[in-house]
Amino acid sequence: MDEALDYFDEREMVYPLRLLSEAGLGYMTLGQPLSSLSGGELQRVKLATELAVEGNIYVLDEPTTGLHLSDIERLMRLMNRLVDQGATLIVIEHHLDVIGQADWIIDLGPGAGYEGGNVLFQGPPEELIHCHASITGRYLKRYAEGGSRE
Repeated sequence: MDEALDYFDEREMVYPLRLLSEAGLGYMTLGQPLSSLSGGELQRVKLATELAVEGNIYVLDEPTTGLHLSDIERLMRLMNRLVDQGATLIVIEHHLDVIGQADWIIDLGPGAGYEGGNVLFQGPPEELIHCHASITGRYLKRYAEGGSRE
């Protein structure tokens, strides 16, 4: 797709290709079948195509799965752009960079599966670090203090 941006000059072609490139999908080829895309790639295609629509609500389930850090940064820019255009994003995510950028977090736990399902916290990420019952809060606190993402 990135190569196609250099070839086309019509806005009708360049705009959607640029959005896909901004979503970190510039490596794809024109005409690539959707069946060859991963779940995360499909979510990013959906985000890119929706940038022209205002006021929508999007639910993304682990959109950073399998992405390189530079692609995660691109994805976060794209998500911020959607929010700036009036969209609401509900993101189910474990990546601390994404969690830290959220406006509002609902943390369920205390564990997974049968040990989860209780609302442990709801509020801004800077307050989540003070919720001692939250595993996410502990990791986010360590990350905010300059620790690792893991």
